[in-house]
Amino acid sequence: MTGRRTPWPGEPATEEHEEHEEHEEHAEDAPPGPGLPDGAALRERLADAVDACDAPDVVFAVSRRGHRTLHGGGTAPPPGVPREDLRYEIGSASKTFTALLLMRLIRRGVLTGGEAAATCLEPGRTAGPHPVTLAHLITHTSGLPALPGDFVRRGLPAWRTNPYARYPAERLTDAFLSHAPKHRPGTRWHYSNYGVSVLGHAIAAATGTAWEDLITGQVLRALGLSGTALRAQGPDTDAVGHRKDGRTPVPPFDAGGFQAAGAVRSTPHDLLTFLEAHLDPARSPAAGALRAVRVPVLRRGLGHRHVHTVGWFRHPTDGGPLYFHSGATLGQQAFLGFRPDTDTALAAVCTRRFRARDPFIATAYALLAEG
Repeated sequence: MTGRRTPWPGEPATEEHEEHEEHEEHAEDAPPGPGLPDGAALRERLADAVDACDAPDVVFAVSRRGHRTLHGGGTAPPPGVPREDLRYEIGSASKTFTALLLMRLIRRGVLTGGEAAATCLEPGRTAGPHPVTLAHLITHTSGLPALPGDFVRRGLPAWRTNPYARYPAERLTDAFLSHAPKHRPGTRWHYSNYGVSVLGHAIAAATGTAWEDLITGQVLRALGLSGTALRAQGPDTDAVGHRKDGRTPVPPFDAGGFQAAGAVRSTPHDLLTFLEAHLDPARSPAAGALRAVRVPVLRRGLGHRHVHTVGWFRHPTDGGPLYFHSGATLGQQAFLGFRPDTDTALAAVCTRRFRARDPFIATAYALLAEG
């Protein structure tokens, strides 16, 4: 299966090959349906979606033409704080925040996207004839595996609680600088938490600013996301995740050195604000970057059917493209998506770990596809 990527600024076009896609990104088989209803009918659909997910805490939040409808519920007793006001771990959907950060820095002329990540991390280092660039890292074409080779061994003692916390930033960047990519950069698409995490550290090194400060200033504050954070603060602000059984709580997710790939936690209202900015970039101080992250940069798979932008998966509908990204931690799941043709955004979160034949992502995707 082959595909083609649209050239990044200053970069030649290259052939792409599909190799791997993690379970948390699959929503491709969710069928489209009739138009998403309004008012009471929409609230009923959201209530049905919450019940179908069979998780301790679930919130489905929809913005359609600027009007918001949220519905929360779950199998657990209601928490002390309303479910829609808590922050939820969004896992890999954090990559959409990192992609927007990168595009803001490119639009401002701070970076180009063509920088060699190794040179950013270790100034003076020779990049070599085929370096891994920042563009490769955000588009999952770096040739890096999903995780560093020694991740399982190092994380095994905390596998059921927080394996990522056992892999700090220095270890991650050392692993990248010490080992060549499995494949030549720009020749294969392979979903990689490792790659996007390296990107976060490379951006920080290149700008002389911590990734946490960059994402806070360039994305969270710029979009007014006051209910979004990068680490848990306590039960009054953060939802509690659970194992697959839906009863056993797990500790708050600690991303370790993988912050850029999965550290964001946010309220459903803030997630809608984030998505609404993508629907209407002109009203945002990040307008140029918000438009840029919607542009297709990669096509892969049979017939080039799978389309990716800098930060989003992009599927066709009868009315126009649908953009989405999902994510999962050890105790929570999230789905973010938007459709410009219907002016609809959807954010869904739940506090149960992903399990086989889990209905959560398919339910969220189907709701957005119908609207």
